[in-house]
Amino acid sequence: MFGLPRTVIVLGLVSFLNDAASEMITPLLPLFLTATLGAGPAIVGLIEGVAEATASLLKLASGRLADRGWNHKALVLGGYSVSNLARPLIGAALGWSWVLALRFLDRVGKGLRTSPRDALIAASTPAERRGRSFGFHRALDNAGAMVGPLAAFVLLSSGLPLSHVFLWSLVPGLMVLALLIWGLDGTPVPQAHPDRSPLRWSMLDHRLRGLIMATGGLALASAPEAFLVLWANDRGLVVAWVPLIWAGASLVKAVVAGPAGALSDRFGRMPLLLGGWSLRILLLTALAFTAQGEGQALTWLLFLSYAGALAMTEGAERAMIGDFSRASRRGTAFGLYHMTTGLAALPGALLFGALWQGVGAPAAFLVAAAIAALSVVALLRSVATRPRRECSEED
Repeated sequence: MFGLPRTVIVLGLVSFLNDAASEMITPLLPLFLTATLGAGPAIVGLIEGVAEATASLLKLASGRLADRGWNHKALVLGGYSVSNLARPLIGAALGWSWVLALRFLDRVGKGLRTSPRDALIAASTPAERRGRSFGFHRALDNAGAMVGPLAAFVLLSSGLPLSHVFLWSLVPGLMVLALLIWGLDGTPVPQAHPDRSPLRWSMLDHRLRGLIMATGGLALASAPEAFLVLWANDRGLVVAWVPLIWAGASLVKAVVAGPAGALSDRFGRMPLLLGGWSLRILLLTALAFTAQGEGQALTWLLFLSYAGALAMTEGAERAMIGDFSRASRRGTAFGLYHMTTGLAALPGALLFGALWQGVGAPAAFLVAAAIAALSVVALLRSVATRPRRECSEED
């Protein structure tokens, strides 16, 4: 299928089903906490903050475990199992503390699986097709993120209570586990000499360090999707259309991610990264200067275009991590990448929200554009500048 390795296809289908299960719940979770369990906004923030910080830190830990000889398939299967068995139980929670514990387990699973999964994709694909493989994976991941909210909408429209929708997410979750157990091969590249050296930033290729720092800066500069919805609502988008524009953004990401990843194989990673990141800066600036009352068509165009700009670089970023990392340290490299972007997103959201509330939405978008531009400059300098001494060690 698509000329891609079996491992890539299986992991792409797994991400599609897992995101469908996850996104059946994620948009409904704040409502469940506040309307059903009586929790306040501060509790919602606490739960999401703990959950995302947990996932970000564990992505590095699981990458290190994979490099130290732990079986990649076992880590991936364990991570998906924890998430897909804990997540549906949120519907049976009797208080917000139960949700906190189950959401914590859900994110523990995400932290365990993400870096070993990306290392599997990179190891099973030749370098000249790596962008296509990661683009395919991200396309199916985003397609699942579109299907999930639509499935929840259908279930709610049929009269099911909120808690039952959570329980129904077990169905695609069990399909995920079945695919992994019977469809996924083990570690494609056995670690004859597992990496047991201490974790040092200097052990990474200088281009890889530059990429990780730049993507961290871009995560800090990203406009959270919740604020984009608020921006669209301020410009006349009615609440009833919010699920549709959310699903539309995921559809655009799914359509863009695959071809963009393949283009990075043909024309190089840097042109795709610079093009996508530059487009993101232009769109953030356009969002800042789009006044209220300029028409729904422009609102939809900018909202969906920003989603496309995000997806444009997803495959190229991950492929570049695979290109510049040694096989024995690939899990660690992906772990550092995911941890950096995950941890940077939290203060980025807080900064964006504080600017929005204190100064206004245009200022928030313009500061985000400025930080993104500085991140692009930092990447260009790191790639153009070769260190005095390159490590010549071979795996």
